[in-house]
Amino acid sequence: MTADAGTTYLPANLGAHELVLLHGQPGSPADWQPVAARLPAQLHAVAAGRPGYGSSRLPAGGFAAGARAVLDDLDSRGIERAVVVGHSYGGGVALAAAALAPRRVAAVVLLASVGPGWVNGWDRLLAALGTGQLCALAAWRLTPWIARARLARIARRRGRPLRPDEYVNWQVWGHPGPGHHPLWRTFLAEQRALLRELGELEHAFASVRAPVLLLADPSYTLVPLDTARRLARALPDARLQLIDGAGHHLPRRAPDAVADAIAAFLVATEEADNRVERRSRTFGGRRRVKAAVVLADPLAVAGTADAYRGCG
Repeated sequence: MTADAGTTYLPANLGAHELVLLHGQPGSPADWQPVAARLPAQLHAVAAGRPGYGSSRLPAGGFAAGARAVLDDLDSRGIERAVVVGHSYGGGVALAAAALAPRRVAAVVLLASVGPGWVNGWDRLLAALGTGQLCALAAWRLTPWIARARLARIARRRGRPLRPDEYVNWQVWGHPGPGHHPLWRTFLAEQRALLRELGELEHAFASVRAPVLLLADPSYTLVPLDTARRLARALPDARLQLIDGAGHHLPRRAPDAVADAIAAFLVATEEADNRVERRSRTFGGRRRVKAAVVLADPLAVAGTADAYRGCG
């Protein structure tokens, strides 16, 4: 899936970037279609099913396995660096990729991402031996059928097809898309990996050097805003932007705000990089001037050192 250049605006000061869009749990590449259609044409966005979903033939795993799949996909497409965008569970995969291969990840965008304080009692129940398997199997046998029936009734009552931003939870559960893996097994594998790997992922936050943008709805209670705030504090270079009223499914419910936020974030990131580069060139020039002065007049060493002490 790529961005449609005919439906996007073109910020003149935004460079070209490769974007990898990672869906949540459950989810599919279709979740990103509303966002991809609104991205500037300079941003080439690709969304694929994560391991265990959609067309991916890889077995479901946790954050580390998902990160390796992202990097392998970049290799297969000949892409050296990319911006990794993750929603919900996909946010943990994006952070794992940035920690695993910092030179490959230019920036990270997280939408209602997993993070500190994410795991609750339901997560532990769904990952437990015996009960986890039973719950996952029952959920994926019953919930999609219930969701499709409910969506069909609503559409008949309204006399039109539902938009992607309407009844999103039911749409995500009711239309997971075809795939090579039983989704209940994918769900169970990811739940168990969540409990197993989240602590390790949190320890890796300090090694994420890429700039990070966090998007969250402050009024959504199922995923506490404190998770996003703690993420922003734990990551070396992160900023938090609130999108009120979008709930958990930001890619479907707030695609305009998400696309604008991504574009603005990348423009700001490029400007910051350019400032650093200009300072580096200026600083390098001053160091060369200083050396020339020292060589020309050894008596000027002390004064020159004092003048440039603040440049370190």
